[in-house]
Amino acid sequence: MTCLPSTTQKKLGLVIDLDTCVGCHGCVTACKGWNTQNYGAPLSDMDPYGADPSGTFLNRVFSYEVTPEDGAAQTVHFPKSCLHCEDAPCVTVCPTGASYKREEDGIVLVDEDKCIGCGLCAWSCAYGARELDQDAGVMKKCTLCVDRIYNENLPEEDRVPACVRTCPSGARHFGDLGDPNSDVSKLVEERGGFDLMPEQGTKPVNKYLPPRLKDRLDTAPMIPVAEEPKGFLGWLDKALEKL
Repeated sequence: MTCLPSTTQKKLGLVIDLDTCVGCHGCVTACKGWNTQNYGAPLSDMDPYGADPSGTFLNRVFSYEVTPEDGAAQTVHFPKSCLHCEDAPCVTVCPTGASYKREEDGIVLVDEDKCIGCGLCAWSCAYGARELDQDAGVMKKCTLCVDRIYNENLPEEDRVPACVRTCPSGARHFGDLGDPNSDVSKLVEERGGFDLMPEQGTKPVNKYLPPRLKDRLDTAPMIPVAEEPKGFLGWLDKALEKL
């Protein structure tokens, strides 16, 4: 069995803002593209153009209709991938040592050369964040794009996970959650960030920011419109009425 490090130098992870996520699946597409083209074996698709297509994805977005006790009903888009837990059961159940947590940054990874595809890590993950690549025969999971974040050949602004770089609404944030002075830690503190399913005791590094309540339906027009045109437009309106 694989042992977890007693401590990690950093806790790199994601902070996802459920208030600004629009469910566009841009993060899903970027993740699929980057990891298929650059990391390990490609993320395979089975019968992609057939009647029953399936494939391997490291990030998925789920959408829910929510009716809070106070406030209007709303749709919440919920992205989910590996949360790089501090107490990761997917690591400790691995019989070959393929699944491991890095001491230097806390990222949970899979050594594909050691993975035998037994599926124990997937069964132990409370979040369903691991998927067996049927073509490669090994487990795949979010890597926080380790081949991007440390790649000095990339511009500095690109040294973040592909999902973060591509998010059009700025709902995804990346940084060291072990540093209380980091931007992501401050964001969690200011917005009341929370763990997903804390009762599992896995201590996920990734955090979520809660959606704000929509207390009313905003039906006001985006641009104020005068009840009666004035000035040149008023003259033009009256002139056209006479035609």
